[in-house]
Amino acid sequence: MPAPDVYTTPQIMVWIMDEYSALAGKQQFGMITGKPVSMGGSKGRGDATARGGMYTIREAANVLGIDMSKATVAIQGYGNAGYYAAVLNKELFGAKLVAISDSKGAVFSKAGIDPEAAKKCKDETSTVCNLPGVERISNEELLELDVDVLIPSAVENVITEENASRIKAKIIAELANGPTTPEADAILDSKGVHVIPDFLCNAGGVTVSYFEMVQNFYMYSWGEEDVRQQLDKKMTLAYHSVLDTSREYKINMRQAAYVLAVSRVVEAMKLRGRI
Repeated sequence: MPAPDVYTTPQIMVWIMDEYSALAGKQQFGMITGKPVSMGGSKGRGDATARGGMYTIREAANVLGIDMSKATVAIQGYGNAGYYAAVLNKELFGAKLVAISDSKGAVFSKAGIDPEAAKKCKDETSTVCNLPGVERISNEELLELDVDVLIPSAVENVITEENASRIKAKIIAELANGPTTPEADAILDSKGVHVIPDFLCNAGGVTVSYFEMVQNFYMYSWGEEDVRQQLDKKMTLAYHSVLDTSREYKINMRQAAYVLAVSRVVEAMKLRGRI
């Protein structure tokens, strides 16, 4: 076996699957997800988190009357989710990416930022801050830019009670986990900012992991376009289910997502006779 410092997540998933399969006495591909495609993994998993988020942004923009082909976008964080969000905003919508960041700072360009040039810069210099022809700003300044869509894709608790009142974005799409504090959530709601909550917005990754399990159980592999179409259907339905709940109870999108999730658990418990 290789040294622990060169283990990759896909390798670990395969080893777990093999160990479980040995105990079960037969091959059990569907017992864990995140495997390489050659070992039962799903095509389309790499950009699934960001792609699922883009489908919710598309639906939110339609609801709010925002033309995404003319929209401006700022992305905080340029790891897997942030990079793919940048690429897909351009590919799916033709939106203008005006700001990106990483742990070392942020950059802004009114003329727009090329996602691939930014990735190359980060790969070669370890930060997007060395990208030529852009203005250097702070991560805090990025959050407060006057853009149509703000996509926090890095760490939690970056939108707080202190800066929420200065947020100018019309849509906040939470690709990161927990980027908005409860206090900030209330302020954003009072300002009319449309927040797509994290466990709706970034659910595309785990949804495609579910697709991986389904494919394993069927012993059949879907094409990448099939995965994307199914993801689109799931994310679009999920977004509108939350939106409908929000409107029915006159609550914000995060509260609506909680209400919807808990109501489904309650229904299942009732059907089982547990309550």
